[in-house]
Amino acid sequence: MGNPLLDISAEVGQDVLDKYGLKGGDAVLAEEKHQPLFGEMAKQPNVQYIAGGATQNTIRVAQWMLQQPGATAYMGCVGKDANGETLAKACADDGVKTAYMVDESTPTGTCATLIVGIERSLCTNLNAANNYKAAHCQKPENWKIVQDAKIIYSAGFFATVSPEAIKLASQEKKTEGIYCMNLSAPFLMQVPPFKAVFNETMPYVDYLFGNETEALTWAQTEGWETEDIEFIATRLSLIPSAKNRKRTVVITQGCDPTIVCIGGMVQKYPVLVLPKEKLVDTNGAGDSYVGGFLAGLVKGLPIADCCKAGAYAASVIVQRSGCTFPAKPDYTW
Repeated sequence: MGNPLLDISAEVGQDVLDKYGLKGGDAVLAEEKHQPLFGEMAKQPNVQYIAGGATQNTIRVAQWMLQQPGATAYMGCVGKDANGETLAKACADDGVKTAYMVDESTPTGTCATLIVGIERSLCTNLNAANNYKAAHCQKPENWKIVQDAKIIYSAGFFATVSPEAIKLASQEKKTEGIYCMNLSAPFLMQVPPFKAVFNETMPYVDYLFGNETEALTWAQTEGWETEDIEFIATRLSLIPSAKNRKRTVVITQGCDPTIVCIGGMVQKYPVLVLPKEKLVDTNGAGDSYVGGFLAGLVKGLPIADCCKAGAYAASVIVQRSGCTFPAKPDYTW
């Protein structure tokens, strides 16, 4: 469950980031000053329109790794427009079942994806994505999807939209099934109402994902006074759970080994390090890692194999523009 967005992706110069006060590797919600950016991106000679939104990226990659039609489903809000139809078609082509809420009065959300070298900066106009209502997932046909799912996943960005839907979904998996969440971006932890959603949901989170920057931001907002990622992962894993299983915390660190902490016990797992000349776009690296990981998890594989699948998926996506992938993975489970 997340924010479905159409990525408007293009290679730009550092001057464009500077013009709009954006930073490489960051993700922000668009303010008034950012609005001209979307038209500017559309005029770029190398512009691409790609199905996006962090959670939607992850579920498309998980479906691609699984190669089982109908193995995945996705909920979020789109507009009744061509962009919404583009997203629905992209998911259908990938084999993901969509159960979109359609807002007839608001356009589909877009994300300006500014690529500078292999770095990227994301600036999001949520539009219709911001209007998702928990009542939609409570409709009988949609609630059945929630109940039947072995795993439910939301990127942290969804905390800005529908805390109620997060609460419903996470607590539905209190006894059976797995609930997963992603820290997603530093600003989510720095804005008290959004941080509160994480704090309220954490007792129901079985798998928590994030990168080293997000982990550091969590520690800062908690006043933990440490920059030791392993220690931060350990403390996150030991936040009291309302469930009878230990929480698994997965912190990616770019080309450095991924830190996995299960109930206070830390392990490290390697990623696939590529030569710089093979890197095209790191935009979907984190989302695709989680997609591969979840595909392994739904197969019931050990953590090491889930991390291996995540590393493979990320290695494929960073060699392509946007969160795109070949017809089939070259991967043996």
